Amino acid sequence: MTQIALTRDVGPDMQACELSFVGRTEIDVALAQRQHARYQQALSELGCTVLSLPAEADLPDSVFVEDTALVLDELAVMTRPGADSRRAEVGSIAAALSRYRTLVNITGPGTLEGGDILRHGRQIYVGLSARSNPEGIRQLADFVAPHGYAVRALPISGCLHLKSAVTLVDDGTVLVQPEWIDAGEFPGYRIIQVDAREPHAANALRVGSGLIYPSCFPFTLDRLREAGIEVSTVDVSELQKAEGAVTCCSLLFEADPVQ
Repeated sequence: MTQIALTRDVGPDMQACELSFVGRTEIDVALAQRQHARYQQALSELGCTVLSLPAEADLPDSVFVEDTALVLDELAVMTRPGADSRRAEVGSIAAALSRYRTLVNITGPGTLEGGDILRHGRQIYVGLSARSNPEGIRQLADFVAPHGYAVRALPISGCLHLKSAVTLVDDGTVLVQPEWIDAGEFPGYRIIQVDAREPHAANALRVGSGLIYPSCFPFTLDRLREAGIEVSTVDVSELQKAEGAVTCCSLLFEADPVQ
């Protein structure tokens, strides 16, 4: 099966991005574009077919395509971002995904962003955040329950999204920032905590048996490698200034899933 990585190029107005938990600093857009190209290359090296959409010049956060959809084998759930400025991002992603999946849509007053969604098999965890509300999570649960998925809402604090606080790094292991989420929410998993010197280090992107991870967190990177996790590093320093991370910049799915 072909795994597709749907991405979107970095737009020219990234400096005007939404920010919640990081301070605004100058973004080198040209460098962000080069870093994003290297990120796409890393996806390709791990076996993905990269589908790159053109930049949306008027949507500064639109490179963060993860927030617009949850793509399952059976359907794609198009989200309704909690930030008003980001809702226009969904339409073009829906058009691209409609080639591969039946689409359903979160509707108001529900809000949901993909950065708050962590899936492992048929279990879907969703962060209760400023961007994803109980109504959005309820609608998601209604859409996916007929296909055998269970949805569980998790409280987070101090960060933008659930995947700012926890990500899956192999089938039995989660990488956790314990200041932002209770690691006890993941019984049965091996827990790797981020190094205390690197509070933003919990976001990693699992691609097959590999992992894409920011190169700027060397202490947590050592913990991952000591745990036997195979890691490919990328520099995403400019994307991080826009409160982005490695999961944010792609939607991964099988082109021809087994139904």
